[in-house]
Amino acid sequence: MSTFLLFESASGFGLFEVTASDELAQGSDAVQRSVESMERFGKSVKLAAFKPFTSAANALEQINAVSESQLTDDLKNFLTTNLPKVKAGKAKFKLGVAEAKLGSAIQEETGVPCECNEYVGELLRGVRQHLATFIKGLEDKDMSRAQLGLAHSYSRAKVKFNVNKADNMIIQAIALLDTLDKDVNTFVMRVREWYSWHFPELVKICNDNYQYAQLALLIKDKGSLNEDKLEALKEIVGEEDKAKEIIEAGKMSMGQDISPIDLINIETFARRVISLAEYRQKLFTYLSDKMHAVAPNLSALIGELVGARLISHAGSLTNLAKYPASTVQILGAEKALFRALKTKGNTPKYGLIFHSSFIGRAKQRNKGRISRYLANKCSIASRIDCFLENSTDAFGLKLKDQVEERLRFYEEGVAPRKNLDVMQEVIATLGDAAGEGEPVEKKSKKDKKEKKEKKRKGGDEEAAAEAPAAADGEKKKKKKKKTEA
Repeated sequence: MSTFLLFESASGFGLFEVTASDELAQGSDAVQRSVESMERFGKSVKLAAFKPFTSAANALEQINAVSESQLTDDLKNFLTTNLPKVKAGKAKFKLGVAEAKLGSAIQEETGVPCECNEYVGELLRGVRQHLATFIKGLEDKDMSRAQLGLAHSYSRAKVKFNVNKADNMIIQAIALLDTLDKDVNTFVMRVREWYSWHFPELVKICNDNYQYAQLALLIKDKGSLNEDKLEALKEIVGEEDKAKEIIEAGKMSMGQDISPIDLINIETFARRVISLAEYRQKLFTYLSDKMHAVAPNLSALIGELVGARLISHAGSLTNLAKYPASTVQILGAEKALFRALKTKGNTPKYGLIFHSSFIGRAKQRNKGRISRYLANKCSIASRIDCFLENSTDAFGLKLKDQVEERLRFYEEGVAPRKNLDVMQEVIATLGDAAGEGEPVEKKSKKDKKEKKEKKRKGGDEEAAAEAPAAADGEKKKKKKKKTEA
């Protein structure tokens, strides 16, 4: 049985025939030794056909299809034209391919038997190494130039895949937001500790970190505190009584005096902390806008921060949409899960979705049940966001109402609506923007009963019609027996 090799290069598709298969049939080691010299390898493998790509766009289209294990029309025509004909589903040859999935696609479409193993891989490695020698007029410089251009266009196409769903920006923004939260808290604690040597009473009066940094920047030397700064203190704190309390505490403070150069350093550091806190607010606004644009239903259901953390942990919105609800439920609690499996203990009930307000509002006995239900709705919302062309948050708002109804059901026993009814209601309100055609109406129990009765009556009539025919047949058989006797 002869063997052919399909080789995909940056210049085009090549079809090679293994002529000296007996010499190379000893295994992959024999092939590796023959690959080293072109004289020996050229006697074993020869070029059967080569189809160059017509343009850079055509090359990108063909390679994209090959990477996704899809058989294009060009490749199909190339193989059917240059390979021997397959008669009655029996082929006297095999086609070696680099990817098993691509081989399955070729075999389904053309009926050509394909194989993918270590032996074929070594042969294709030899073809790649000596490709310029096999094809006349193709130089190494032209090959490297074509490979570089195709690699750039292929990578650029993958990076630019679905620009509107730029979930990688959400991943970077939520990571930076978490880092800023830690850093701002650390820096504010340093400001508190540093300024408390001069004005220790201020820590007990003001608990908010951002306000404390603003007060330290405004007050500076506590000896300068007087009624003139009352309005400025009131604007920061928000209460006149607390502003007066700060002024009185400054007059009777037990803190030590501070030198001007130390005060300048504290002011500079407090100003940096305030700018970081303000940037954190801007970053949160940016993240919220991005979540409403990329995953509106998920953000409407579970909130921008929790939704962004789910997308970040999954790697992308597409990956999150592919996860089942059971995986979404424990996403972020992988260590606890594997520890429980190892020790044969109780598995975790929730991961990142624990930070949702629904879990906190549920009673302790219902936390596991509501987390399972919420994960189910998050999975639905992420799939809608990923695959729906028209961006809308109507589904997310309805899913949120369903979770609220489920919470009420656990507490008060009020039966919630069915998911099918809710989704049909959303599609009806959106019209053609969200789905095509009218929503399918549910068949009532009465209609189902009538249909069953019709079927039963039809079956009875058929049985009644068949009964006399069977009786006539039996009478004829008896007459025949009597005549024979």
